[in-house]
Formats: sequence, structure tokens, C-alpha cells
Amino acid sequence: MKKAVVGVVQTRAEAETIIRELQSVVAPSDISVLFPDSHGTKDFAHEHHTKAPEGAATGAGAGGLLGGTLGVLAGIGALAIPGLGPFIAAGPLMAALSGAAAGAAVGGLTGALVGMGIPEYEAKLYEGKLRSGSLLISVHTEDAKLRDHVEQVFKRNGARDVSTVTETAVPKNARV
Repeated sequence: MKKAVVGVVQTRAEAETIIRELQSVVAPSDISVLFPDSHGTKDFAHEHHTKAPEGAATGAGAGGLLGGTLGVLAGIGALAIPGLGPFIAAGPLMAALSGAAAGAAVGGLTGALVGMGIPEYEAKLYEGKLRSGSLLISVHTEDAKLRDHVEQVFKRNGARDVSTVTETAVPKNARV
């Protein structure tokens, strides 16, 4: 069963440092990042593909526009999270947040994170950190040794609130 190592960093530079260090051992499609869109989604070419009315998820061609390390991540796009506003997400987390089963109707980001298998108290902690401008990074893998390595990379590069959670799969019919 897949698990995810999840952590929070304060700056995009910290996130990019972690992702660069992990790129040699983790596939970009297994790395997720979620952060507030402080520049506004006007910077992105929008395609409105809303599956959850409350979630107002929108696919965006953001990968090339973000550039740098974050630009290589899979499934990158812009979305609006109820009660929180615009965010940029990438990786498996993007699919979970934009899917109808993500829990947007029952708790916004906290509901989506709980739906992925993160305990509610941790999900609320992560939501609070994101509200204050932090970035959430997660790495999804079945390999226990790789999870240990990822945790070390997170901690060595300033990530806080690092934990490992067992993921709950998002049903295929709920994915974007």
C-alpha cells in the first residue's frame, strides 16, 4: 500500500531545494506540492473543468509558466479551495483535490487531506500552515527505505511537521 511522506516548508526556495534533491531518487509524478497562488490565477491560461461545484477546480497550463524545479512536476495546475482561495497544486495531490470525491463539499482542504488518509488533526494543522502562506510537499511511495530517505531530506532542508501517512486511493471516476 502506498504511503506519503508529508511536510511543510515556508518558502518556495525550500520546496525547490527539496524537490531538486529528491529528483534523482523519486519520479516527478510521485511528488506533490500545494501552495497559495499569491500571484493570482490571471497568470495562467484557464480551462474550466470543474468536477466538484464547491471545489471549482480548474486545469491550467501552469507547468511551463512556473518554470524551475516545480515546472517538472506532473499534473500541475491552479484550483480554488472553498474558504481558502486560489492555490497551485501538482502531482497526486492535484488529482485528489480536483476530484469530486476529494471532500471539497465536506470541508475544503481538510476534507480532501482526510480523504487521502491524513489524520484529521494533521490535516487541520496543514490547512492552517497553508493559510499562512506555507507550502505542503508530499512524496508518494510504497518503498519504506525511500520514505526514510525522503524524511531525512525533508528535515535536513527545513521542512516542519513531517509525517508519514497511509494513502487512501482516489477512485478513478473521481479523478480529473
